[in-house]
Amino acid sequence: MRLLIQSAVTGRFLAPSPDGGSPEWVVSLKEAGGGVVADMETAVDLIAEHADLEDRPQVIDLDRLGTALDY
Repeated sequence: MRLLIQSAVTGRFLAPSPDGGSPEWVVSLKEAGGGVVADMETAVDLIAEHADLEDRPQVIDLDRLGTALDY
């Protein structure tokens, strides 16, 4: 699995900080590439620890894009 966390409100992605700090919301998918996680449990933990529910965080499975199971 290759999962990204995206805000349904702003479209931003939750990704690790470039300086090694806490994850942060970024606009660019290029910046968010470092935020790809391999399992749903990690994605849920990142949401619980670093996202506000007002952002309506959603998990996007990159492997579903362009397939019959696409969103």
